[in-house]
Amino acid sequence: MLRRLLKDFQFGVLPVPGRVIAIVFFVALFIFPLIVQSSYYLRVFTFASIYAIFAVSWDLLSGYSGQANFGHALFFGVAAYGSALLHKYLGWQPVVTIPLGALAGTLAGVVTCIPALRLRGPYLSLLTLAFPIMLLGLVFAFKDVTGGEQGIMGLPRLAATVTGEYYICLLVMTVSILIMWKLSDAGSKYVRTGLIFHAIREDEIAARATGINTIRYKILAFAVGGLFAGIAGALFTHVIRVAGPSTLAMTMSFQAIIWVVFGGIVSIYGAVVGVYTLYPLVEFLRRTPIGEYRLLVLPVIVILILLFMPEGLAVWIRDKIETECPRCKLTNASWRGECRACSAPLH
Repeated sequence: MLRRLLKDFQFGVLPVPGRVIAIVFFVALFIFPLIVQSSYYLRVFTFASIYAIFAVSWDLLSGYSGQANFGHALFFGVAAYGSALLHKYLGWQPVVTIPLGALAGTLAGVVTCIPALRLRGPYLSLLTLAFPIMLLGLVFAFKDVTGGEQGIMGLPRLAATVTGEYYICLLVMTVSILIMWKLSDAGSKYVRTGLIFHAIREDEIAARATGINTIRYKILAFAVGGLFAGIAGALFTHVIRVAGPSTLAMTMSFQAIIWVVFGGIVSIYGAVVGVYTLYPLVEFLRRTPIGEYRLLVLPVIVILILLFMPEGLAVWIRDKIETECPRCKLTNASWRGECRACSAPLH
């Protein structure tokens, strides 16, 4: 087993520059606290890990399966409030409330999907946008339960130290992204959901004509998107120790969209690049003399990326360092003259 894994790593990972960069990136994240001791930087990258889960879950739902969701904050907020309410009224700790909060996000995804099954395009987007607004109204209506504008405060921390919280969020993010990547991989030999999601996105009618139960897979896409957005929301509320209305705000949903589009939609890693580029940048600008203009700098950066790299920053970089063999479709480094598998010319 170990020999097979080493062989797969040698021939399936090392020859592909993008995969090597991804491994180096995650290794750097794991050793980051050993190099940087500042609690401020650790907090910034802790939130980046949480937002990466949230952004990738949106990419899986809206990018891969084509279910345009403008209210993704619903799943995030439901899990945040669910986890907070379980602690406030039952006294349960994060080890229990976070999985149950994620389950609440999954149920919210299924409930959202039921009235959206026959909707597509802008109609689906408007419907999903309405759900977090309605839930936000309930939050303000039942102030005695939800805390109203103040939210639910005094929640327990994930760990006793900032470094502990950093590693918990990083580990959860790594595992979550690996699972979502596998679920969205159209070339997987064992998990076929990625191929079916692609088919539904490209032409749902044709997918249905081939015998695919599109309703079942659309519900699955919403459920999985809700699950991982819920994990992010439950982690978030225990890191900041407050569950407030901001977790259901429209800006939360639009932030996920901006991160994914900036990095590269329908790529999984694009969402990670978008979050780890834009979120720390905005936070670091906050501490500079131009900090008050950071919300003006961000749109300019995003617009420039969309103008010159319309498919996203990560996808643009990938296209520069990788090329696909025209014969066997295997990914190769762009500087190779021939395919590493079939020796077909690449240029």
